Amino acid sequence: MKQTILKWCFVAVFFAASITLSLGILFDGPSKAGANEQLAKPPELVSDGVYNPDLLSDAAAWVGDHFFLRQELITLHNRLSAVVHTSGAEDVVLGSNGWLYYDSTMDNYTAQNLMTHRELFSAATNLELMANYCREQGKEFLFVIAPNKNTLYPENMPDTGIANPRQDAENLHKELTARQIPYVDLFALFDAQKEPLYFVHDSHWNSKGAALAADAINSAFGKPSQYFSDPFSATAPHQGDLYEMLYPAGQDPEQDPVYGGKLNFTYAGAATKPDSITLKTEGSGEGSLLAYRDSFGNLLYPYLADSFAAATFSRSTRYDLTKPGDFVLIELVERNLRYLITNLPVMPAPEREQTLPHASSGTASFTTAKGTEGYTQVKGTLPATPDTDSRVYLVCGEKTYEALLTENNSYGAYIPAEETAEKLLFIQNGQAVLYDLKIEK
Repeated sequence: MKQTILKWCFVAVFFAASITLSLGILFDGPSKAGANEQLAKPPELVSDGVYNPDLLSDAAAWVGDHFFLRQELITLHNRLSAVVHTSGAEDVVLGSNGWLYYDSTMDNYTAQNLMTHRELFSAATNLELMANYCREQGKEFLFVIAPNKNTLYPENMPDTGIANPRQDAENLHKELTARQIPYVDLFALFDAQKEPLYFVHDSHWNSKGAALAADAINSAFGKPSQYFSDPFSATAPHQGDLYEMLYPAGQDPEQDPVYGGKLNFTYAGAATKPDSITLKTEGSGEGSLLAYRDSFGNLLYPYLADSFAAATFSRSTRYDLTKPGDFVLIELVERNLRYLITNLPVMPAPEREQTLPHASSGTASFTTAKGTEGYTQVKGTLPATPDTDSRVYLVCGEKTYEALLTENNSYGAYIPAEETAEKLLFIQNGQAVLYDLKIEK
């Protein structure tokens, strides 16, 4: 009798919970995304003019992502998991003393999946070509790497047995130094500070850390500032991105230092949110800035906006260097250094003088697309493995242009629209090889 009653009680509780979670959507609306979640879209009965065969699975996915109290239940589950030192969010690493780290930085931290010598050469070559183009246009170029949080503050990381961070960044730094490419070493700068300048519950630097980076960038551009040494007189609530991933219904107790001085800038466009794709500002400094940045720029840009008369801050990973700006900044987080060889910067390919082999080694295909005004974009993959330090050239009649280098032994370039890419030149086994080019159909 008692077992029967318990069974019916369990069934009643189960159905009550199911009905509450389902019908709650009608009264409170569907649960919203937490942090950077991408939730399922509402199901469609008809898709592209035909009946949607995945209607039921799409509906189930939507309900699973939007049921009543979803964020509260996820938060409860993850808090219980944290008691036994287990992260309930796959993107969050639980550290000691309340510290949270981003899982995407683990390859850097444990020296796994490091950039190959060819990838490092390609990244440095692209930055060299970008810096040279800016210099030829009368612009000042600067590249900075925002360090991963666990690179600077590993003491609260869980013991992985292997910890050898910053290898990619250090190896790239050596390449940049050898080529005299303008670069600011933020790793050494942050290492020299006694106080932590990154959030405990966030993957980024705090406002004081951003001020330190801004001073270093301004100094490299010959525009000294002292935002970091100015007083930070208050704190403000800050919802950490990692905390929100782990506890989407929780209120983060962490605080962000507030700059005590006055930042004199205004927005020159409609966009005013820190994570906007493009922000345009007018400030109290001199000169114009074109800055390509990632999420580390959310707290960095106000200081730089104050430092220049005009600034454009873009989150695009397609670095268009043809846009106006007296100063050009590329800021990229350590974990994303491969972006330097996965996205093709927009700039005219530089013309080069090269001695060509007498004979062709074969045929290679390439694609074309409309580029910026007056230019054609050419892209392709090398037909053979190049030497690690081989550059790539496109022969167009009597002229030869150097290409940018992309991943998987690929290349890309913007050549004048009136030119046609006829041959491909690179180094293989210490010898220059030449391939005839044909357009891929």
